[in-house]
Amino acid sequence: MSRESEAEQPGEALPGSTLPGVLPEALRAELVAFRRDLHMHPELGNQEFRTTAALKTRLEKAGLVPRVLGIGTGLVCDIGVEGGGEWSGGPGMLALRADIDALPIPDTKADCAYRSTVPDRAHACGHDVHTTVVLGAGLVLAELHREGRLPRPVRLIFQPAEEVLPGGAPDAIECGVLDGVRKIVGVHCDPKVDAGRIGLRHGAITSACDRLEVTLDGPGEHTARPHLTTDLVVAAARVATDVPAVVARRVDARSGLAVTWGRLETGHACNVIPQHAELSGTVRCLDLDAWRAAPDLVHAAIQEIADLHRAKPVVNYIRGVPPVVNDPAVTDLLRDAMTARLGADSVEDTQQSLGGEDFSWYLEHVPGAMARLGVKTPGDRTSRDLHQGDFDADESAITVGVELFTAAALLDALD
Repeated sequence: MSRESEAEQPGEALPGSTLPGVLPEALRAELVAFRRDLHMHPELGNQEFRTTAALKTRLEKAGLVPRVLGIGTGLVCDIGVEGGGEWSGGPGMLALRADIDALPIPDTKADCAYRSTVPDRAHACGHDVHTTVVLGAGLVLAELHREGRLPRPVRLIFQPAEEVLPGGAPDAIECGVLDGVRKIVGVHCDPKVDAGRIGLRHGAITSACDRLEVTLDGPGEHTARPHLTTDLVVAAARVATDVPAVVARRVDARSGLAVTWGRLETGHACNVIPQHAELSGTVRCLDLDAWRAAPDLVHAAIQEIADLHRAKPVVNYIRGVPPVVNDPAVTDLLRDAMTARLGADSVEDTQQSLGGEDFSWYLEHVPGAMARLGVKTPGDRTSRDLHQGDFDADESAITVGVELFTAAALLDALD
């Protein structure tokens, strides 16, 4: 039976008042406290031992059987599979994914009772919210299963190291988190979208993001005799300015392939041509095919510019993540779920961002979709962007995310 058969128009099936899986008030308060505890104790990628233990304890308290991933942090937990064992039959599971790591930056929020207690560590990308949302959805779905109202098993994935290129997703996949999964969904906090709303998009919603490190070497010389040597300052400057332009002219402009430098260092004295220069930056791309071609294009452009100035380059091109390309059917599942909970006006179309997300690796194996979860307090004009020390979230978004996921799990079972 399809979702569309339940209503006169797509997106109007099962209004929120009749769809089970609403977050109880007592659990709502507990989840806010859980999120604040995570926020106060942020852990970097592959070091999320306290976070993993807290999740495991709470899931076990609910009678579930979470399994710590073989890499030492992160968990997977099945709901609706007797004994918590592997799902081995039927149409496969819907997976709900959260990332659990924090960033190596200081928490600069003032007058915040739950600001980070760990120096130079902060949940400045909302992973504490993502984690709490998936935990809350799992607890609600577990109760529905006990009541006999969960039609199909659901998997919770708590993934470590999203912020560490190429992300923790490949390791999690290697640990088997997608075994028995037929589709996967996730959310990412968006501080530009009001709490109570989500942003959705068919196709690519994030971009590819790689890291680039370049060294240039030459013999050095006195600045009085640049004609006798490699002028490494000029060479580095030309690599910085010309490589982005050259690369941009060798791909379709619609691919959005962009080389952007964040660091250039060379020299120590005003009258000495240096022997060594270093550049580092990122390569971002909107298009999957262009991303696959990017390493060869970037290497060739750097070599050409360096050769022109007689510098010797060494390029370290560090693969990051491909774009997150939302599957249209799974995107529509999230749209229907949000519409069922809060109405069609709670969903807005969103643009593709230039940010990277390792959720994309899951989509190399199964169809899935990511939604942008609004975390801005309506009417608040304060700018709190991701990866900034003062980032915070309107905690009502936790309820929105939980009920989005529980609705998605229930509607998915109608397919």
